[in-house]
Amino acid sequence: MKLLLIEDEKALATSIQNYFQRENFVCEWAPDYGTAMEKIHVYEYDCVLVDLMLPDGDGLQAVRELKRKSPETGIIIISAKNSLDDRIVGLNLGSDDYLTKPFHLSELNARVQAVIRRRNFQGNQQIGFGKIHIDPQEHSVAVDGYEIILTRKEYDLLVYLIANKNRVLTKESIAEHLWGDDADLMDNFDFIYTHIKNLRKKLMDKGCPDYLKSIYGVGYKFSEQ
Repeated sequence: MKLLLIEDEKALATSIQNYFQRENFVCEWAPDYGTAMEKIHVYEYDCVLVDLMLPDGDGLQAVRELKRKSPETGIIIISAKNSLDDRIVGLNLGSDDYLTKPFHLSELNARVQAVIRRRNFQGNQQIGFGKIHIDPQEHSVAVDGYEIILTRKEYDLLVYLIANKNRVLTKESIAEHLWGDDADLMDNFDFIYTHIKNLRKKLMDKGCPDYLKSIYGVGYKFSEQ
């Protein structure tokens, strides 16, 4: 899963980034409003964490722009402003949650997971697609009850494909989701084919139908049809 952290306090941002990277998220950082706007208009995220007090802008304006540009993206406000009015304004603008500083990173992680479950998987604790069952807490994948061992990137790729089932995904969007900013430095995205091929083989070896459709010249679609 891919997060954007909009936070000007470097020490806190580093702590949050390191935590979520250990939790197998891709977590990008925008230290100010201007950088946040650039990223929001170029990339897609599963959830955005927004501080309200930024050196060059208002976090609430970032929430408004997120709702206009990417209404499907989850939003959690993280702020030292803890009045009832602040929380009501933030939630009424469309954020999914509001967490006041200081907070435990484990609580922030639980709230991020809840937002992603609600938005991408209808609130389900388990992710299901056809014969595939995923337990996000255990990071385990099974086909008809038989466990499959996936690499981290294969697991992230499978969850991303299921979250975007029946949509055509370009190689660029897959690379950006799995590698974040580093995807901009890549000469080509041919390596995506290797990950797709390995994931497809592991699923089909356990008796899974071939849900992965190659869309010539464009990318891939995950579909039962």
